[in-house]
Amino acid sequence: MESSSSVNQEFNCNRLLDLLRVSGKNYDLEKIKKAYEYANELHQGQFRQSGEPYISHPLAVAEIVAGLGLDTDSICAALLHDTVEDCSDKVDLKDIEKIFGNDVAQLVDGLTKIVSLQIEDKEEQHIENLRKMLLAMHKDVRVIFIKLCDRLHNMRTLEAKAENKRRMTALETMQVYAPLAHRLGIQKIKQELENIGIQHLDPIGYKEVKESIENKYGQSLNVIENIRSVISEKLTENNIHFTLEGRIKTVYSIYKKMYNQNKSFDEIYDFYAVRVIVETELECYTTLGIIHEMFNSIPGRFKDYISTPKPNMYRSLHTTVIGRDGIPFEVQIRTREMHHFAEYGIAAHWKYKSGASSKEDMDKKLEWISKLIETEGEARDHDEFMNALKTDIFQDEVFVFTPKGDVIALPQGATVIDFAYAIHSAVGNKMIGAKINGMIVPIDRIVQNGEIVEILTSTVTKGPSRDWLNIVKTSEARSKIKQWFKKETRAENISLGRSMIDGEFRKQNIKLDEQGRLEVVNAVASRIGFASADDLYNGVGYGGISISKLVNKIKEESAKLIEPETDAVEITEESLSQKAVKPKNLKSNSGIIVDGESGCQVKFAKCCNPLPGDEVIGFITKGYGISIHKKDCPNVIEGKKLEINKDRWKEAHWETSAQESSRNVYEALLQLFTEDRVGMLADVAVALADMKVAILQVNSQKRTNGRCIISLKISCKNIDHYNSIVARLRSLDGVESVGRGFS
Repeated sequence: MESSSSVNQEFNCNRLLDLLRVSGKNYDLEKIKKAYEYANELHQGQFRQSGEPYISHPLAVAEIVAGLGLDTDSICAALLHDTVEDCSDKVDLKDIEKIFGNDVAQLVDGLTKIVSLQIEDKEEQHIENLRKMLLAMHKDVRVIFIKLCDRLHNMRTLEAKAENKRRMTALETMQVYAPLAHRLGIQKIKQELENIGIQHLDPIGYKEVKESIENKYGQSLNVIENIRSVISEKLTENNIHFTLEGRIKTVYSIYKKMYNQNKSFDEIYDFYAVRVIVETELECYTTLGIIHEMFNSIPGRFKDYISTPKPNMYRSLHTTVIGRDGIPFEVQIRTREMHHFAEYGIAAHWKYKSGASSKEDMDKKLEWISKLIETEGEARDHDEFMNALKTDIFQDEVFVFTPKGDVIALPQGATVIDFAYAIHSAVGNKMIGAKINGMIVPIDRIVQNGEIVEILTSTVTKGPSRDWLNIVKTSEARSKIKQWFKKETRAENISLGRSMIDGEFRKQNIKLDEQGRLEVVNAVASRIGFASADDLYNGVGYGGISISKLVNKIKEESAKLIEPETDAVEITEESLSQKAVKPKNLKSNSGIIVDGESGCQVKFAKCCNPLPGDEVIGFITKGYGISIHKKDCPNVIEGKKLEINKDRWKEAHWETSAQESSRNVYEALLQLFTEDRVGMLADVAVALADMKVAILQVNSQKRTNGRCIISLKISCKNIDHYNSIVARLRSLDGVESVGRGFS
């Protein structure tokens, strides 16, 4: 919002009041007029980037809100939605409550808390803003209705912004607001948001599609009219009371099919469409029969969303047929009530404080928000929340049936385990198998539209497997599985979590005694909101928080304890700084030269096991001299990010004699990705024996799809010797790849 010279344009609420009068609904016009005058006074002297007085924006938002049929308080909140945030020196929430009542104040508060969602901003801030939005929706869904109207007007006036701001706003709209409008069933807003959004994100693609539509529509201007005429005549003959609408698909819907599905414009079958609106559900199916009798239907292009509504409660019959002139077109058939709901979503059913739509009905329509809020309450992990958001809200659905015929909606890619937990947590926890259409299937089987799924259970089962967490798709199933482990296996979780965290200390080469590790874990637990180390162990053990999210915190807390001690180390920064003359390079009996250090012990790091010929670097350790790492060792990459360690890294390189010598033997790590077959490990061992290479350590791990990982520690002379070993192993039957390992 920027200041500007006054614009010669008067704004008042007369048009808004006229819209409300002709709606026939019982609005408190005096209260709405008072809200407009109050907002107008507070926004005096403020201007939009277009140069218009700022009041033009809340007034336009209020008109869009009125178009959705929302109540008096919603319209007042739309008029006042920017007052607290932009006029804080003049008004606060208590003033709003005193003048307009608690409901309006709560709506304004919910809208104020939903700050701008910066897609390209810091990830944590973005996720917190999404959480605020969903929590505000959960308390009062009118908040998101008004926010969508606010976003729609901002998109309509996007041209006034700079190009980078336009793109950022458009991206945010396509990723968050348009999917939310779709999930709430508000198609009018969703379609306009998408069309404006793609116009700013891909103006060239948008223009190409728009021109193609105009050219095709212009060439076949009478197609829709001919279709309407033929259908109208037949429906009238059959005494069907109807309204018939003709349309062409939106620019964005065609754009998405062309670019996402790699289709040409001529391959869009449902470019033309007619919508038949009838009185009863029975007439919907009667009309469908008449349409199929008149035209040839295209196989696989019929969908019955009346018997099986979408999760956003959308209901309609869809079919695609071939017209008499060979042009395909889509037919949508629905009742007037279904049509009103399809256009306005659950906003069409919102009758605040009236019996027209019971609280139970509204709660059912918004059940997906409640589930996500419950999942969010369990997740301390940002990735967990974002995955839930993308899976449960912004993804297409499939519809499957229970043996009794009940419909269960799941996101695409969901498995039979997700289905079991969608029925009830007790069913999932007791699950031992599943049948689809009467046939037993694996528990990782992905369900498809229209399948009948039966879950096999047992009362003697010990509960879900931890492996299921890697199989399930929905946040609901993942949350219920974690809840079971959290409640039923705390002792096991603590043991597993402690083992995983201790393993991270070893992996990061952090050398602390048991008391030091416990001190670090307690500090990390406190930082992320756990009451004790055991609670953190439990959270890691049952999967409530990912170990990868703790790594940096463990390093930071450990660094506070591992400070150089002047009386306990062979080399200290103090002693180094006191040297008046830089010492000569150290030549060690390990074949390593360390620049700028002398008289210190050199050892090779076990995490990467450097070989003569590798690029290396030295690190001053506590009490152990200088540790030599490969320069691309993960511990080096992460360690260099810590400011406290910057003076402890020292340049190092191999002596020429060490690279050429065949007498010294070093340890090297190998990782083989192979087929999982009998004799595979034996073939590897025989090949190494033929090369006279000693195996110091071996470990194998089965993977899915008949694959296996074999990890080896071997004796090796230098990098050339290592490369010859790798080449020999890669030639073995069943070996897919061989790489350098890190422990």
